[in-house]
Amino acid sequence: MEMKNENGFTYIEGGVCAARGFSANGLNCGLNPDKNKNDLALIYSEKECDAAAVYTLNKVKGAPILVTKRNLMKTGGKAKAVIANSKNANTCNGDGEAKAERMCQLAAGELGIQPEEVIVASTGVIGQILPIEPIETHIRELADGLSAANHKKAANAIMTTDTVMKEVAVEFEVGGSLVKIGGMAKGSGMIHPNMATTLNFVTTDVSIDRELLQAALSRIVKVTYNCLSIDGDTSTNDMVCVLANGEAGNSRISEEGEDYEIFCQALYLVLMNLTRMLAKDGEGASKLLECTCKGAPDQETAIIVAKSVIRSPLLKCAMFGEDANWGRVLCAIGYAEADFDIDKVEVDLASVKGSIHVCENGSGVAFSEEEAADILAADEIFINIDLHQGEAQAKAWGCDLTYDYVKINGDYRS
Repeated sequence: MEMKNENGFTYIEGGVCAARGFSANGLNCGLNPDKNKNDLALIYSEKECDAAAVYTLNKVKGAPILVTKRNLMKTGGKAKAVIANSKNANTCNGDGEAKAERMCQLAAGELGIQPEEVIVASTGVIGQILPIEPIETHIRELADGLSAANHKKAANAIMTTDTVMKEVAVEFEVGGSLVKIGGMAKGSGMIHPNMATTLNFVTTDVSIDRELLQAALSRIVKVTYNCLSIDGDTSTNDMVCVLANGEAGNSRISEEGEDYEIFCQALYLVLMNLTRMLAKDGEGASKLLECTCKGAPDQETAIIVAKSVIRSPLLKCAMFGEDANWGRVLCAIGYAEADFDIDKVEVDLASVKGSIHVCENGSGVAFSEEEAADILAADEIFINIDLHQGEAQAKAWGCDLTYDYVKINGDYRS
């Protein structure tokens, strides 16, 4: 991501190794037959971290999630490492939890820590036995290669049908101390709110109480990852975890206040940008869709409306076809399960090429189809809704629905 400053927050390079005290590595251990694609990642902090996590709401949960939950309960929310693999989700297998526990043991053995101090994650095909031997064979090489310079190797290792690596990092000041937050994510398909197939690992050198860290993560996931939808499927292995090692040396954030809000804003920037990257890289996608709903009576209504529009298959198809079929926007708004007056709704469609007003007071207005088609030819489309019924607003992110999405998922296991 290019270097830029946003209200006191500066985007920087480094991903999960941007924060002090974190190292990472990734390699191909043989789970993926493509030797040019990494499939095993490790993130490590020598200093103990306060850890927070949010998981999928799917009733079917991958074995790594069950093991990670147990580990964090045993340590009281402390962790030092993350080990993750792609190509195999280690889900719906009789030996899944034993394999996930073994991954923690292998990482811990090389790092000289306890297995319960390791967060474990997997992504890939569901229902196939995870071969543990390739991980056992390569764990020493993986640990020996830990370096702050190898964050991209780790980010590459968690990709499945992703076409690009996804990393974001920001730096900012808290109480006179320079603090950094960095993250990496994967996800392209089987993505739908609560959360979405996405693995997301965030590291920070801030010093913060674990309970506040968890509260911040849960709060911000609600308006970022939970407002992301690619295809309507909620995965079994979704996870967002944040590790905070305190290396920034700031006065510990132990209560809500100015420092806490600054940290929350920084965490929002990291998670929001990762969410946009996930949406833009949706399987087969050609366009990023961002829906903003403002003028809502409360934030919950704004979220529901924005998500309803982003989830609409017909709207997604219309955006692929660059067709300003505003009726599909109104239709999706209309079946949103929230209380508002549809007769006050306005809709604009926009991109870098301009903006066009297509609906006012719940009814269509005259507009140029040629101008609309030109606006929708861009690769990032903004659907702007104003309910005119309050001051709250929210955003949701998704992508268009293309022929390639069907092709990709028609032979996903191959």
